[in-house]
Amino acid sequence: MNFVFISPHFPSHYWRFCAALKENGINVLGIADTPYDQLLPELQDSLTDYYQVHSLEDGNAMLRAIGWFVHRHGAIDWIESNNEHWLAQDAWLRTMFNVRTGPQLDKIERYKSKSAMKAVYQEAGIKAAPWLMAERLEDALAFARQHGYPLVAKPDVGVGANDTFRLQDEAALRAFFARLPLRPYIIEQYVHGEICSYDALIGQAGQPLYETGNITRVSVMDIVNEKIESVYMIVPEVAADVLEAGRRTAAAFGVRGRLVHFEYFRLSRDQEGLGREGDIVGLEVNMRPSGGFTPDMINYAGSVDIFRLYADMVLHDRVSVPEDRRTYHCVFVGRQDVRAYAHGHDEVLAAWGHRIMHTDRMPEALSGAMGNTIYLAKCISLDEVNDFIDYCCKRLA
Repeated sequence: MNFVFISPHFPSHYWRFCAALKENGINVLGIADTPYDQLLPELQDSLTDYYQVHSLEDGNAMLRAIGWFVHRHGAIDWIESNNEHWLAQDAWLRTMFNVRTGPQLDKIERYKSKSAMKAVYQEAGIKAAPWLMAERLEDALAFARQHGYPLVAKPDVGVGANDTFRLQDEAALRAFFARLPLRPYIIEQYVHGEICSYDALIGQAGQPLYETGNITRVSVMDIVNEKIESVYMIVPEVAADVLEAGRRTAAAFGVRGRLVHFEYFRLSRDQEGLGREGDIVGLEVNMRPSGGFTPDMINYAGSVDIFRLYADMVLHDRVSVPEDRRTYHCVFVGRQDVRAYAHGHDEVLAAWGHRIMHTDRMPEALSGAMGNTIYLAKCISLDEVNDFIDYCCKRLA
């Protein structure tokens, strides 16, 4: 089996996907814009062949790279990056080379466009926030009169909470339209709720092979815009209503053979037109693994190897997970340099080193959504999670 892995060097931990595929006897054919001798040694050891392009954005260069692999290794069975940025290009390359193990180009619009996702949520019987395209101020003012403030403005196609804004009142809405970006934006009703996710490995026939999820204490939009702590956790067991919503969403989108990260709100209060407190409301879908350190957190929480499970799905379309495995809460806390904390870094390590699995400093490009200093902790109870979060996030008066 020949698996073309696009951008296997970024994020850096993606070499683990390649290693697991190789251990399953699969030829891993990497394409990236980095010289081979600058790749991590672990990635080099995992690749059967490698083709460097001057830019991964150059479609002709990508075609030549895959054509080279076909010449050397025969027909290609998979083309994948597991990366949001390359979803459309992955689909285009699959379409060009008749690789049927992933979405084709005609399916990709509703995978990437937030406005297109709304219709699919409706097909799945899942409510989503009312919205409109940000084209005319008059229409947005009428929308605000109907749904009230605050509103949320976000790029129709975009990753995370970059360039996402909470519009508190009419003045903020008018100011937004006065500097409306050139790319398409949507405006949504603000949803009062906690964000939870359905993170799953979906098999080649659309069957869920492994399911988990997270609960996010603070929205990424608020982390980016207000410089507050990033806090979320992978839970040991996903709530039944989130599982149901995730499965219905995967079926409605026709997901096959991939890792996904679907986001929902759990309403924290009754909202007219959306539901009652505790109901699930669709936020957006991500047809790739959850970003950052989440794959490692999934492993810590579930006592699994998600990279191995993915490789087993590719080769066998089945996975094996021990029923007697121990599960945990795995919590992420990202602290901000602009905040003064009651407990310094060394104190956190001294007090919680028995639970902390990893700590790191984030580069500036990633710190906006993740914080500057991050901690991953594996906790045995929700009470312990809350104690850890309180200790890390306690600020100086």
